[in-house]
Amino acid sequence: MNRTKHILDFRVTAFLLVFAAGILAAPSQASGDRPVAAIARVEVSPAGEEISPDGGASASSFDEAGWDDAAIGSIESSVFSLALASAERAMNRGETDVSTLTVIDFSRPSTERRLWVYDLRTKELLFEEHVSHGRNSGHNVPTLFSNEPESHKSSLGLFRAAEGYYGKHGYSLRLDGLEPGFNDRARERAIVIHGAAYVNAETAKAQGRLGRSLGCPAVRPAVAARLIDAVKEGGLVFAYYPDPAWLDASTYLN
Repeated sequence: MNRTKHILDFRVTAFLLVFAAGILAAPSQASGDRPVAAIARVEVSPAGEEISPDGGASASSFDEAGWDDAAIGSIESSVFSLALASAERAMNRGETDVSTLTVIDFSRPSTERRLWVYDLRTKELLFEEHVSHGRNSGHNVPTLFSNEPESHKSSLGLFRAAEGYYGKHGYSLRLDGLEPGFNDRARERAIVIHGAAYVNAETAKAQGRLGRSLGCPAVRPAVAARLIDAVKEGGLVFAYYPDPAWLDASTYLN
């Protein structure tokens, strides 16, 4: 009996020693060596909205209800909503760390301002501008769109703004189309944002339309460089027209 008791006492003592050693080895909650979870740095916009720590848009950026009328400008609410939905899907797919969204509404005449650039982090309207369309897309209001080289038509859908470069139109911005069959040949077609003297409000009033491009969304030379620098390398560009084929087939809208 005494022998059994000694064995039990030994086992209990050994267990307590092991348990105590584990307690001493573990970091105390009060210890300065305790690992601390990284705290994400959160920036706040002038409007009080949180900005994603990686510099991109936050989830609230895509909630139209969080934008006021002043922040979206003269764009139709329905078009703005579609653009936000497309941008959110692109971000969720990891296709870009989007911080700006450029919207072009080709259902408007070229004599009106129909290009808007939004900062999705601060919910600010950065630009509201005239923009050209392709010469074979139509007169003042384009109705024909294409993804084909040499068509000289504008393309619809979601694009990712790529690198800036200097070409025959000066400082320009390459675009990568994200929608197969609708705009994915944009780089091959050299569809870029650039400045052009024919994008001129006064001339548009005199002749009833802006000058037209070979398919590029050209803007005023005075604003081109600042606009390109604001959106290049990851911004999204959403070109809209109520084209049934695109509206039904776009994976960013459906």
